[in-house]
Amino acid sequence: MTARLMYELLVGELLFREGDAQKGTAYVLDAARRLGDESLFKRATEMAIQSRSGPTALEATRAWRQALPSSSEAGQYELQVLIVLGRIGETEEPARRLLATLPAADKVAFITALPTLYQRVPDKTEAARVVEGSLADALKNPSLAPAAWTSIGRMRLQAGDKAGALAAATLGQNASAQSEWPALLALQLMAANEPKAEALIKRHLARSDARPEVHIGYARALIEQGRQADAHAQLDTLIRRAPDRPESWLVRGALFADENKDAQAEADLQRYLKLLESTAPANAPDRSEGPDHARMMLARIAERRGDYGAAEQWLAAVDSPEQALSVQTRRAQMLARQGKLEEAREAIRRAPERTPDDKRLKLQAEAQMLRDNQQAAQAYQLLSDELEKSPDDDGLLYDAAMAAERANQLDTMERLLRRVIELKPDAAHAYNALGYSFADRGMRLDEARALIEKAVQLSPDDAYIQDSLAWVHFRLGNARQARKILENAYKKRPDAEIAAHLGEVLWTLGERDGARRVWREGLRLDARNEALVKALQRLGVTP
Repeated sequence: MTARLMYELLVGELLFREGDAQKGTAYVLDAARRLGDESLFKRATEMAIQSRSGPTALEATRAWRQALPSSSEAGQYELQVLIVLGRIGETEEPARRLLATLPAADKVAFITALPTLYQRVPDKTEAARVVEGSLADALKNPSLAPAAWTSIGRMRLQAGDKAGALAAATLGQNASAQSEWPALLALQLMAANEPKAEALIKRHLARSDARPEVHIGYARALIEQGRQADAHAQLDTLIRRAPDRPESWLVRGALFADENKDAQAEADLQRYLKLLESTAPANAPDRSEGPDHARMMLARIAERRGDYGAAEQWLAAVDSPEQALSVQTRRAQMLARQGKLEEAREAIRRAPERTPDDKRLKLQAEAQMLRDNQQAAQAYQLLSDELEKSPDDDGLLYDAAMAAERANQLDTMERLLRRVIELKPDAAHAYNALGYSFADRGMRLDEARALIEKAVQLSPDDAYIQDSLAWVHFRLGNARQARKILENAYKKRPDAEIAAHLGEVLWTLGERDGARRVWREGLRLDARNEALVKALQRLGVTP
């Protein structure tokens, strides 16, 4: 580098720092062109980006690419600048060219990152077309085709084309059943309620070399759909194949905890924490959410068996600032369980607020605690006051409706739930809650059935909604149909409230021993469950 060039670079940097970004960038870019120096092209590009001069940044990246055609970094900057400028139609060739310049080891990572890169583009259809065009060569390469079809499918899904996304996942899996990428796309489609996607997931998982992350993702998707038995089967298989994989134990432990199977949950969660300790590097604390999530669940399990000292030890071990509100809420719930309701409310109010949402979360936690402790009218008033500030908050509306229902303010409950449905026509839980409240009181039963059937249509695999459907059938006199639905729901999700209903149906059908067995199971799941306790009191039964 000559002294003159050195001087011009210095002048460019000084001008840039003093606020004349255009001239400063021009000096550096001119020097980069004369020297063909990659570091100077990069500096000129970054100067243009920092000064928010998109056209200048694009000029710099294109000069860089022309001077150094094999530079993948130049291609990356050019592609990103074009996307930021909204010139999506011009990105197809740069993306294709960039893929060609990347080392073989980096190609799949780039291909699978494309949907994220284009995620904020307003015209999703154009973005999908451009990405598909840029990957035309990759589709012909057997080692890249599964990832390429996966990214094409994700782009189509972003554009609302579920059928096109499913077709892409199928083509990707046909290219390689071993690849995890099409199966991961199928998981996204399953979450988007595409029923045909599950077959693709199962096809991948049938292989002995199936990827553990697909097992985990599928198990989570099954849990989300209320298919707990199927989720257990997946997790059991994965644990047999890879017993030293910590995440499997965490997910299964959480599933057991949700089912109130505390002994199994505790064993799995402690196994998870031990595996983490044995695999983590020395003096390297785990910064992921998993360990604290496990400790929170272990605290809840200890609390359920009345061991408040052990629960507090687990809570004290939670060191993530993000969990501070959850920890304080759990401490408050323990106080409430010990009959110290006012202390519990004060504990929630003292909890720190780290995010704008924390104030609302504290309010909802306090209202839930009041509902759970037979103070439904106070809970409703608390939520009603907040609704005056946010009258269209569907979450607050639903919580207020549930508090009103507990306080026997049925007209208020109905008004609030119908407002939730108006705001969110796909709110299955609102249809279900309204229909169930009618069915449980033996009123407006035809309307109750119509509401619950709408909830079933929106969320067909939800065991709680199936429970409501069975209950309205029971109220309508269809006890045998109710029994069939309840047995399926209880198999999917062993739960004390479902046990209460199934036991009552069996009792009505004259199957007294079966009813007592189910009720005993329900009491083991949750001896304080209100529906179960009331059913036993009403029928005068001691299981």
